[in-house]
This record gives sequence, C-alpha cells and structure tokens, in this order.
Amino acid sequence: MARVRYGARTERETAATRGASARLPDIWSTGVVACWETDPDAVAAVLPPPLKPTGRPLVRATVSKVDLPGYALGAGSFAVAAAHGGVDGWYPLVMPMTHERALTGGREVFGEPKKLGEVTVERDGLVVRASMARHGIAFVEVRGAVSGPLPLPEPARRTDFYFKFLPAVDGSGFDGDPVLVHCVRHEKVRRLERVTGDVVLRESLYDPVADLPVLRLLEITIGEKTSDQRGRVAERVDAQALLPYVHQRYDDPLQAHDGPPEGSV
Repeated sequence: MARVRYGARTERETAATRGASARLPDIWSTGVVACWETDPDAVAAVLPPPLKPTGRPLVRATVSKVDLPGYALGAGSFAVAAAHGGVDGWYPLVMPMTHERALTGGREVFGEPKKLGEVTVERDGLVVRASMARHGIAFVEVRGAVSGPLPLPEPARRTDFYFKFLPAVDGSGFDGDPVLVHCVRHEKVRRLERVTGDVVLRESLYDPVADLPVLRLLEITIGEKTSDQRGRVAERVDAQALLPYVHQRYDDPLQAHDGPPEGSV
C-alpha cells in the first residue's frame, strides 16, 4: 500500500522534526525599531494580571523583513514594557506576519498574538519607511532618514510575555487554565544605524494602537540582527482575571467560536 500521508509518522521522523530547529543556521533580519514614552495609564490598562507596569511607560514597535529560502517574511511587533516576578520585558499586543507559516508555531506553542497582515520595510538610499498594516490600514508607520552609524551592542537577552490559552468549547471561558509564558530571546546585532524621523499611529478598530500615543520619541534605528528563542511556562494564571483581555487576541472575540455554516461539512 502506498504511504498514507495523514497516517502516523515513525519515531525517527518525529525525532528528526523535533531536532530540526536546533540545526538551523543564524537567520538575519533587517528591522526598524522605534521606542517611545506613552501615557502610563494606557500601559497599565492593557496589561493583564499578573503583569505590571515598569518604571517607564514605554512602547516598542519593531518592523522587520527576513529573506528566508524561497520567500521573504515580514514580521512586526507592537509591545509595551511590562514586568513579572522581578523580570522586566515586553508584552506584545499585536504581531502581524505576512505568511501563515510564521503564525502557527508562535500562536500554538508560545501563545504569541500573531495575525496575518502586511509588513513592509523599505530603504532607498538614506530614506527609510516601515509599516504594519491590516484591513487596509497602516496602523503603524515609521519614516525618516538614516543619520549615522551606531556602536554595535553586545549580545543581549530579551524577554517577551505571552498568555497561552484555548477558548472553551461551550463559550464559557477557557478549556484548562491559561498560562503565562516567558519567551527569552538571545539577540546579536551586526549592523545598526540611527534614523531621524517620526512614528505615525493611525486609527483602526482592529488594531487600536493609537490609544498608546507617542508622547516622547526616544529612538528609531535600522539594523540587522539574529536571535534564537526559548519559552517556559512561568505560572498558571487566574482565568477570570484574564477573560476581560481576551479580545486583544481577536478582531472580534465572537470569531473564536465561529464555525462553518450548518450543513456545509
């Protein structure tokens, strides 16, 4: 009988799949990063417990492109500074990606708030433009001109916080306890330049980042970096405390329970 591809894989095949990521070479991305101070009350409002604000109300928008074999990937992140258990890090509110493959592992394994979108990084000489867009709205746009090189930072460790959960089948909450994930990245930078410019946040019902305005722009850079990532479950969280924030993950919270029309399957 010919191989049935939906059938069970052998132990050797599954072991090879598990080990494949450990053998990946460094993958370098070109990214524009903007950091600013915003309204501290707005930062506090978007953080689900047990996350807490840090000493500064910071927002970090990262817009990157990665030339992967066979296709180019656009990857974005809009995150606020947060702290948990003595660890300072970042809590992303939305992470648009240009390909479905980039969504699957991040959402299902780590709980990343990834959504399909349009992510653009363009450089023409010294002129730089980067944007994150969904539903026809470029809700974040960073634009400016390269104004000089910056010293290369030492390899650094960065922590992102994610909530991993499954909406309950009956719509009553969650199937199982949600968990808070610490995702640790080790980053290396091989090129870094300063950009003089500005950040534009556009109104969007689906990605309301305009609620975290640019009150004081701290830095815009463009550079090339690579990183790895490892995640761990930091703690199980109170389901009732997390429920009021679940809408952050969806354009419409009801879509989590959307199914095919009756009789279509």
